[in-house]
Amino acid sequence: MYLNHFGLDEPPFRITPHTDFFFGGANRGATLEALLYAITHDEGIVKVSGEVGSGKTMLCRVLMERLPEQVQTILLSNPSLSRDELIYAIAEELDLGTQNERLSLVLLKLQENLITRYSESQRVVLLIDEAHAMPQETLEQVRLLSNLESSHSKLLQIVLFGQPELDEHLSMPHMRQLKERITHSFRLEPLLRSDVEAYLDFRMRAAGYRGPKVFAADALRRIVKASEGLTRRVNILADKSLLAAFADNEHGITARHVNRAIRDSAFYHPSISKAKIGLAAGGVAAGLALGLGLHYLLSPSPPSPAQAAAVSAVPAQPAAIAPAVPAIDPSGAAAATASPGATAPAQQQTAQPAAAPPMTPAPSAPAVPAAIAATKQLPPSVAAKSTVAPVAAAQTAPAAQAAATAAPVRAAAAAIEQPAAPTGAKPGSMNYQPPMPAAGSNTRERFAATQEWLKSAPGDRYSIQLLTAGTRDLRRLEELLARAPGRNLELSDFYVYGVKIDEQQYYRLAYGLYPTIADANQGIHALPPVYRQFAPYQRSVERMRSQNRQ
Repeated sequence: MYLNHFGLDEPPFRITPHTDFFFGGANRGATLEALLYAITHDEGIVKVSGEVGSGKTMLCRVLMERLPEQVQTILLSNPSLSRDELIYAIAEELDLGTQNERLSLVLLKLQENLITRYSESQRVVLLIDEAHAMPQETLEQVRLLSNLESSHSKLLQIVLFGQPELDEHLSMPHMRQLKERITHSFRLEPLLRSDVEAYLDFRMRAAGYRGPKVFAADALRRIVKASEGLTRRVNILADKSLLAAFADNEHGITARHVNRAIRDSAFYHPSISKAKIGLAAGGVAAGLALGLGLHYLLSPSPPSPAQAAAVSAVPAQPAAIAPAVPAIDPSGAAAATASPGATAPAQQQTAQPAAAPPMTPAPSAPAVPAAIAATKQLPPSVAAKSTVAPVAAAQTAPAAQAAATAAPVRAAAAAIEQPAAPTGAKPGSMNYQPPMPAAGSNTRERFAATQEWLKSAPGDRYSIQLLTAGTRDLRRLEELLARAPGRNLELSDFYVYGVKIDEQQYYRLAYGLYPTIADANQGIHALPPVYRQFAPYQRSVERMRSQNRQ
């Protein structure tokens, strides 16, 4: 519909995999080269994981086209196969003609066919898409297929493509044998802002566009935020934005067009501002404080003598006999029935009204626990009122204490959740530096050293990403760094840098510096087991630098 309007030969943002539109940036091209190397060098099982819509299927299709002619590919797109159906599906793809034969005979023919192909310098690679949805017994059969080998190399290469749930399945104790067979593990990360900009321009040029850049800076920011860097979402939003600009008879994509595309997308969820969240949290805290105060005010039980003494500013004076109640004789004169000795306490009580309350308190006075009254730290305004009415001050203290306690708790939680950003350069700029980790001496020392190192480190080198931790999980980074000397690893070879995920600050731990992806993958296998438990994978230094500036 909008092709002629923008001078395009074909739609640039189709969501179906089109290998002519494969984007080699954002480490996709490097991952493709590493896959080609692993398959052609008999590296066994390889795993590629990524979020929904991150480009796994596109990478799989491009891989099939780029493999040499002597490599035959078998693509299994149906993950719900049983373990027996998996064997029959592979045999059918190799034209073994075993539809009605026993499984044991099919396995024998499969092995013989693979040996024959190997002797003729041919290879067979099994590509399994959506592997995260495979039954676990089928995944176990995949491991058994990897046992088909000659005296020198594997007869069947296997590549698993799946969502992060695949990593969770492989982390189960009964799947450890399959996990140990995986020689290379790659992860497709969401695109950064600079990657999205390059991706959009690349797809437009591949579709025949020859003009200036179509997407304005504000439109680009909206696409990056709404898509979360997932290529399928980027395609959907870009396609709808082009249609909106065509409807307005405009040749430039603005934030207005992108906003219309976002509202029309299934994954759109209206965001709640931080100010509204803070207001709602404050309202909840105020309601709790008010409810606590009303609970104490409306409590029907009177205070005990010990509680009344704790509330009073001065200890109560001892009195064995309470003041007598005056009686009225028939002539109207008041007759004092109390003894003369009782007048002294009464006079003392009149002279010092704050000394002690009457021994018989009013029934409506609420009960205040002695432990709370004795240890409570009242605000100055409440403390001033307590000199006039100590019981009233004690009644209002719980509400004041609840409000005073809620504020520092909320402030401390906010400080833990999101560290203060450094002043100066803005996120995304060349000179931006993420906030220093709040805990861990080794973590903080390596973070500071990494910030200096990233300023001049060669972007075409590779490191091994070990772990990503939030601000509340920094102890995990510190534990891994503390174990380094005991595993003959130098602390100076570790790097700690920042990354923003869903607008929250995280920190990543990486190890080593390697000239190529193949060297980095060999470094992964050489790591001690404690560092391989989090499924590490290679990452370019330029990618580390870009994420650190977020």
